[in-house]
Amino acid sequence: MIDIILICSVAVLVYATVSSHAFSPTTQAGDDSLFVSRRRKWKWNRQRSSASVSRLLERGFSSTITRMISEQQLGTFEIIDTKESPSERKVALLDYTTKKASPSSSSSSLIDFDTAWGYQRQILDEQMKRLSLVCDHGSISSFLPTIDENDETKRIGHRDTIIMLQHHPVYTLGTGSDENFVKSLASSNHRSDHRTHDTAPSVPVIRMDRGGEVTYHGPGQITVYPVLDLRSYRQDIHWYMRALEEAIILAISKCATSNSKTLRAEREDGVTGVWIDNHKVAAVGIKCRRWITQHGLAVNVEESSLSNFEGIVPCGLEGRKVGCLNQFLVEQGDAPITVRDFAVLMKESLEQVFRIELINQPLMH
Repeated sequence: MIDIILICSVAVLVYATVSSHAFSPTTQAGDDSLFVSRRRKWKWNRQRSSASVSRLLERGFSSTITRMISEQQLGTFEIIDTKESPSERKVALLDYTTKKASPSSSSSSLIDFDTAWGYQRQILDEQMKRLSLVCDHGSISSFLPTIDENDETKRIGHRDTIIMLQHHPVYTLGTGSDENFVKSLASSNHRSDHRTHDTAPSVPVIRMDRGGEVTYHGPGQITVYPVLDLRSYRQDIHWYMRALEEAIILAISKCATSNSKTLRAEREDGVTGVWIDNHKVAAVGIKCRRWITQHGLAVNVEESSLSNFEGIVPCGLEGRKVGCLNQFLVEQGDAPITVRDFAVLMKESLEQVFRIELINQPLMH
């Protein structure tokens, strides 16, 4: 059994003995990025890129999906090398961003953090049940059932699932997070800090079973929780973290309505997440149990997503700025984007990066 937790920082906590071929913090791999950031000092690994791209093209994939290659922190990113087409790799999508807060409202319904965590746990439990079963062909696929599966395996509950939503305001702490990064808690601990007047004491604080420091979720931000069995993708935690970043960067590149400008996001050396002009616009953090993922990513889309960040030191990164997509879109003369519209771009990008087809499913309640 493997139980790995990462969030915000580059720390990796492994709660099992894992063979070196299954996982290593120093694992390096080639990187065929779908879209990468403007880190000029990163070296390009053209040889591996050419080989991987050739394999994809032989299978009929469009050459436009691969643009360049860049070396990334904590390992490198490779496009999935699979003989299956996305239509053979169907994954459930629970998209709460399309659910209206009320019949007359234009805004999306907000989901409590505990409620969403309950959804993830339920999906994980059913994934674990799937792993314990076998069929005539061996293990049961993590993708949505096909017509070839027998009635018994089709009755298995949730398989690979991606949840998209907006949360009610909440600060979340990892298992070992420093409470002093939540300014209201730092104040109550009698710290003398000139920034405590910026605190937002009305925002609840929840400690989770994950690694990393404090982060914020709330309205105007899209949060995505993939519950995926990495056996169907690539059994490499570093690759998975880079894949989530890749999907974010690709989605952001599609935001601009102007034909002459593209909103360019990038990675930064030594930290996870996605940045625009030295502002962190997206956080990535996961937990992985027996190669099945939990938690995921959050992207600040609308201006409303930013106010409560003043109450924390996000991810424990002192002195770093937090931004949202709309501030940069408006700055370059583009129209702002809504969370609901950005969710469409995230869906497309996740499909492209993970070589899957997302299928809308009835929402959990």
